[in-house]
Amino acid sequence: MLLVGGYGTVGAELARLVAAEDPVLLTGRSVERGAALVRELGGAPHAAVRRWDLADPEPFEAAVRAVVGVVNDPNDRVLRAAAAGGVPYADVTRWTVRLQRAATVTALLRPTAPVLLSSAWMGGVVSLVAAALAERLGGADRVETAIRWDLADRAGADSVEFMDRLGLDFEVVREGSRRTVAPLGDVGTVLIGDRPTRVARIDTPEQFSLPLTLGTGTATTRIGFSSGLSTRALLAAKHTGFFRWGRGERWQSARRALLYSPGDGGTALLRIDVTRGDRTLAAVVEDRAGQAHLTAVGGLLALRRALGTDGSAPAPAGVSFPEQTPSPSQVPAALAALGVTVDIRPATGLNAAA
Repeated sequence: MLLVGGYGTVGAELARLVAAEDPVLLTGRSVERGAALVRELGGAPHAAVRRWDLADPEPFEAAVRAVVGVVNDPNDRVLRAAAAGGVPYADVTRWTVRLQRAATVTALLRPTAPVLLSSAWMGGVVSLVAAALAERLGGADRVETAIRWDLADRAGADSVEFMDRLGLDFEVVREGSRRTVAPLGDVGTVLIGDRPTRVARIDTPEQFSLPLTLGTGTATTRIGFSSGLSTRALLAAKHTGFFRWGRGERWQSARRALLYSPGDGGTALLRIDVTRGDRTLAAVVEDRAGQAHLTAVGGLLALRRALGTDGSAPAPAGVSFPEQTPSPSQVPAALAALGVTVDIRPATGLNAAA
């Protein structure tokens, strides 16, 4: 398996998961950075590392069963290479506009292998759980996601790329109509597990894909932080207009400094509410190994789906999204087997989202 960006924060977690099932080839700009991980994974034939800088025009060739993108691919180079080679491909790193472009590129390329765009929050975990709840309810009129970002957790620099988009309005579907909204609006407090968390809206790919795949009339994703002070600072920066006048590379470090202060480890925690008619089910998803591990879990499930090794029908050729899994009822058990707990109950049992 080729993991592009396979020794970064998320890539290393994914490499450990994949290496338990198949040999892995890790690529990135620095072979030296990946060497320690290769040794940890047992070296050849279990793991190897090669240099592939996506900004370098030098071609790259490798004989692999599948490709997972775990690093930004702004020119769709990895996607195009996988499609040209007829190799199954999954991606867990794209923000909405890049995912939309990738879907268009895939449609134009007409690949003969699956292309799974699994860049919804945490490697598609949000979309998978939403699909599981929708199956139990017989559909999904509304999907509302609330994320609690643990500031003590490990995080790679790419994981806070969404900070660079907080000055850009984005399109959502609300009550069946498409409209443009501003980031960090729709502020409220949600009980995520036993933790009241103040959350505000951000642009994430599932808000684009769920209305198309599940027929969801409203899709909302909001984020808050384990530190109330950090949440207040973020909202205050928004009110000053910082994310609009502070766009561009000059202010990038200042934007990301509001959030990017990775620690030694924390807990990934989020809540997904799905409503159908007058019924709402809520799922609290928790991964005590942290958000990098949870994203890697999503990446592993995406890889299994793209390969057709997840016990379901073979994945179709061309583009698809994680919530289109043919076996949504198996999602909670698949996550549990990888150390992720999913607590599902009527929303009233968890206190309804506010």
